[in-house]
Amino acid sequence: MNTRNIYAVFFLALSGLLLTGCGASPQRESTGEYFDDSVITTKVKAAIFNHPTLKVAEINVETFKGEVQLSGYVSSSDDMTTAVRLAREVTGVTSVKNSMRLK
Repeated sequence: MNTRNIYAVFFLALSGLLLTGCGASPQRESTGEYFDDSVITTKVKAAIFNHPTLKVAEINVETFKGEVQLSGYVSSSDDMTTAVRLAREVTGVTSVKNSMRLK
């Protein structure tokens, strides 16, 4: 093999290894999924922030593969229901897990 072919095979193999490292698994998100989840988290936080009765500092939002988990402490069950409803209305949310507690 000439030197040019050796370099081509090397870079092709290296590219394949790098792309394999960006793949998703059941416990780990791919790069694209991570950014999608970051956008969903931001949209949910913005929806909570824009609601007059909810306090975004009291509600934690985490997203993994489209599943949103809400945790923290809220003042009433109505606030809890409102936060879950707002999260469900965000585009890209597949499900919402409510781990919030009443104060």
